Amino acid sequence: MPTAIAVTGADMALPPQDERTVPAVVLKGLDKEPLERTLLGLQSLIDQHGHVIVVCSQAVPKAVERRLHTVRSLLESDRIALFRPDLPPLGLAVLARQLRQLASCDLGPGVLASAGRLLTHYIHAGAVLGSVTKLDRVPVDLKAHAKSWVPGSQFGVIAHPEPQLVRIGPEATLKGPEFATALLVAKGQFPSDWVTTTLAPSWNVQGLREVPLPAESASWWGTPKVVEFCSFLPDLSVLYQLVTSVRQSACHWCGIDVIGDRCVFCSATSPLTENQQNQLTAG
Repeated sequence: MPTAIAVTGADMALPPQDERTVPAVVLKGLDKEPLERTLLGLQSLIDQHGHVIVVCSQAVPKAVERRLHTVRSLLESDRIALFRPDLPPLGLAVLARQLRQLASCDLGPGVLASAGRLLTHYIHAGAVLGSVTKLDRVPVDLKAHAKSWVPGSQFGVIAHPEPQLVRIGPEATLKGPEFATALLVAKGQFPSDWVTTTLAPSWNVQGLREVPLPAESASWWGTPKVVEFCSFLPDLSVLYQLVTSVRQSACHWCGIDVIGDRCVFCSATSPLTENQQNQLTAG
């Protein structure tokens, strides 16, 4: 069985990108279910799949985050990876789906988990907002704050990979990816078509689809008046080539094959990185 890719809500389990995309495991009600049931559920996943990668938003309730760490600690398992990159909810759902695509390939669980960190660099995630007064994920100057009080104002924001913020108008633009991507849009209840009519053509996206707005989006962006969007690499062959082009090495602590300088399962960094850090500290 392929490595299990788990998400913390059904709205984070996007429809399959292709016929090989494995289903997401939805961990429902982590902050509401009895601890024993959660323990049994994750232990069953480990027994069935060998390893579990939990992709979790930084906007989830604190109780959900605590439950995940508690379960991993009680199971005393290095077979559960908790992956919480600093991406908006829609971008995180896209990343989880890319891992579900790659889970069907001949990649070990450590390489697959490490691939999440690599693929975040190719995701452009942002939103159209009706207000930036409570936005704390992207730097907002006082001028933008003042404009947000003007009725009807809308702002285009990029949170990843580099923060950008513009007030939407005839000349408003946002810098996009320099490679071919597809685009997902989650409109929610906010009446704005700027992403589909202006942003998508300017980014030359090769395909656009709409999906429901994730439940955590309003909390992450600081307002319910939000249209979230995310550009990404849709093709499995491209994702696979990116991941397999990176040199693999065995984690010196748990022995699993990884890419990059940190094992997502046991959190150990490579000895080379630790030595470099010691040198910097000594200097």
